[in-house]
Amino acid sequence: MSKKINEKTILITGASTGIGEACVAELARKGNTVFAGVRKEADAEKLRELEGDVRPVLMDVTDEAQVKRALEEVTRALGERGLDGLVNNAGTSVTGALERLPLEMFRFQMDLNVTAQLIVTQAFLPLLRRSAGRIVFMSSVSGLVARPFLGPYCASKFALEALADSFRAELRPWSIGVSVVEPGPIRTAIWDKGGQQLNAALEALGEDGRELYGEQVEQTLKMADTVSKRLAIPPAKVVKRVEHALMASRPKTRYRVGAGSTMDFILKCFIPDRLGDVIIRKSNEWIIKFL
Repeated sequence: MSKKINEKTILITGASTGIGEACVAELARKGNTVFAGVRKEADAEKLRELEGDVRPVLMDVTDEAQVKRALEEVTRALGERGLDGLVNNAGTSVTGALERLPLEMFRFQMDLNVTAQLIVTQAFLPLLRRSAGRIVFMSSVSGLVARPFLGPYCASKFALEALADSFRAELRPWSIGVSVVEPGPIRTAIWDKGGQQLNAALEALGEDGRELYGEQVEQTLKMADTVSKRLAIPPAKVVKRVEHALMASRPKTRYRVGAGSTMDFILKCFIPDRLGDVIIRKSNEWIIKFL
C-alpha cells in the first residue's frame, strides 16, 4: 500500500452511524486510509460510497473471534506498516431505574462500552506500537457526572475514563498517545435509542415500579427529547476534536465538546455533590419548561 504525504492509517469502530460515520467520512476525505468497523454488510456497502480510501471491516467489537479476524484483515492490508490511529467509538446507551434494571442489560452495557474497548485495544496495540500511534476513546459528558436513570450508561463511561487514564500511563514508554473525547449532547441516533430504552424501562418497571419511579422516568424522557431537538450539536464538532487527537503534534489528553460538557466539568470539579444533585434535578425541569 503506497503512502501519501501526511496520510495516516486509522481504524474507527462503530462506524455505521453518527460520530463514527462522520469521522470516517472526514478523515478519508482528507487522504487518510480509514478502516471502518461495522457489524453489517449493508453498512459496509454504504461506507464504500464515501469519498476517499474507506475500507469497511466487519467486526462486532464484543466478539473476540471477529475482532481477531478483523486484526488479520487489517494486518494484511497494512503489510509492513503500522496503524497510526485507533478510535474506539462503538457504544450504546442503556437507561432505566437501577433498582429495577435487569442485570443482563447492565452486563450488556458494560460489555459493549467498556470490555469491548479493551478487547479491540489489546488486539490492535502491536500495530499501533509499530507506528507510535494514537488511541482515542469516545467517552461522554456522562463520564463526568452521573444522572438519574442514566446509571448504566454513566457507569460505563466513568469506567472508560479510568481505562483510558491507565492506558495512557502504561503506553507512555512507546510514545503511544491516548486521548479521551467527552461530548455533550450530540445530534445522533443514540438519543432516539435512549428514548426507546427509557420507554422500555418504564414498561419494565411494573405497576409498583411505575408508582415509585414513573413520574421521574417520564420527566427524563421529556428532557431527553427536548435536548435532542434543541441543544444537541452536530457530529462534525466531535470530528474536529478526534482529528486533533490523531494528527496534532501535542494532542490533549481530554477534549470537552459542547456547552453541556463544560457545564458538567464545572459541576464535577467545583460544586458540592448535594448541591450538584439539586442543580441536575432543577436543570431537567428548566429544560422542559423553557426550551
